[in-house]
Amino acid sequence: MGEHILSWMTFFPVIGAAVIAFIPSEKKEIIKTTAAAAAAVPLILAVQLFINFDREATGFQFVEHYTWIKSFNIEYFMGIDGLSVPMMLLTALLSFICIIASWKIDKSVKGYFALFLILEAGMFGVFCALDFFLFYVFWEVMLLPMYFLIGIWGGPRREYAAIKFFLYTLAGSVLMLLAMIALYLNTIDPETGGHTFNMLHMMDQANHNAWLQAANIRHLIWFGLFIGFAIKIPAFPFHTWLPDAHVEAPTAVSVILAGVLLKMGTYGILRISYPILPDQAQWFAYAMVVMGAINILYGAYCAMAQSDMKKLVAYSSVSHMGYVMLGMGAAAKIGLDLPSAQAALNGAVFQMFAHGTITAMMFLCVGVIYDRAHHRNIDGFGGLGMQMPIYFTVFSFALFAALGLPGLNGFIGEAMIFMGTFPAFQTVAIISALGIIIGAAYVLWMLQRVFLGPKNDKYDDLPEISARELFTLVPIGIIVLILGVYPMPLLNLMKVSMTELIKAVAG
Repeated sequence: MGEHILSWMTFFPVIGAAVIAFIPSEKKEIIKTTAAAAAAVPLILAVQLFINFDREATGFQFVEHYTWIKSFNIEYFMGIDGLSVPMMLLTALLSFICIIASWKIDKSVKGYFALFLILEAGMFGVFCALDFFLFYVFWEVMLLPMYFLIGIWGGPRREYAAIKFFLYTLAGSVLMLLAMIALYLNTIDPETGGHTFNMLHMMDQANHNAWLQAANIRHLIWFGLFIGFAIKIPAFPFHTWLPDAHVEAPTAVSVILAGVLLKMGTYGILRISYPILPDQAQWFAYAMVVMGAINILYGAYCAMAQSDMKKLVAYSSVSHMGYVMLGMGAAAKIGLDLPSAQAALNGAVFQMFAHGTITAMMFLCVGVIYDRAHHRNIDGFGGLGMQMPIYFTVFSFALFAALGLPGLNGFIGEAMIFMGTFPAFQTVAIISALGIIIGAAYVLWMLQRVFLGPKNDKYDDLPEISARELFTLVPIGIIVLILGVYPMPLLNLMKVSMTELIKAVAG
């Protein structure tokens, strides 16, 4: 298993889904247990990856490289670096936790858990594919499971939300497909002289033919890729699918959507757009920084206006992904001024992981109260801190991490991003910092209305958070705390790869 650890991580959930297909539908507990086991194996392997990954080596590790479709030079090419490993860890952890959080699902249990495992396989594949065609296949594999998970198991407007998610993502995928084909037809494989989907060959500018070296063509390809990835982030103004999808999705699906799927947009830019089109990355850097600032402020203001707890958390995700874009844009602009560029880019990737853990806790906590009260209206509660003190403590912890309290991992990423951004974009950095103040406002606003103040007699009998629910929250909370106090395990993991990416963008 060690020789093909990436393949095992990617396809073991598919094996689990196949096993579930043969289990009788009435054996619900067996189906759920099988799904949990199928998600536990990749989590164990992800920990093994983290331990065995060489922090000082450049290039990709745990590589699997085979011919797949020879006539088109398509390869089964998998590998990971310091950018991939944090995302693989995050995916494995949240997928397992989401299976446990879905234990109360009682509608079409077999279909739900089988689709969830297929979705997990697609996410793993995106984070370790090094052949663009293979990357695109995994990217599209995620679309249908998520569509059905929202459309069948979602809330009252689930069909609308699912179709909106599908159409937005499909539109981005079409643009990405066109850009991918353009790159394939105009990148020369140095070994065979033919076309190639190999991302490492695409990253070598010497393999681009004259047509692909023209600035106007590279700009078009950049925009095709960027819009495809920006929809997934989601970057303003491509974000409007997200609140509907979150509000209607089941709790566990919201967790995986915000915790992992949004990161695929920024991951795709860093893995594909930046190293393949480095000159366009520099050219677009200021626009990226401005879009990040817009995301931060727009998302925070929208969150401030929400009365639905889930919608508030959804818009907070739009805001926090803006910090990631801010750091990415600053790093591309600063280039070989390594201290500032490294701070910005390491902070951006750290924020991707940190936001994944924090937003997962927040959505899980919203799911806890929704399961009991059957609504998420912030003004419909009050005084729950006395009624559910353990739940109050856990939710408060997640909310303070979201507002960037020092000592928790949300602070580290944001601080590094601003340290890296300020030297090159002082004005934008200062304006963006207002998002922290607005973020504190909407977090404290929700905390006060839900947990403090007069007790709502209607909820005198609400039960405290259960052991199973704590089991899904406590491990994430421990990671949030550890990385907030000592972030070096994650920073050391990505340091060398981020330096190499900055050098590639800087030329």
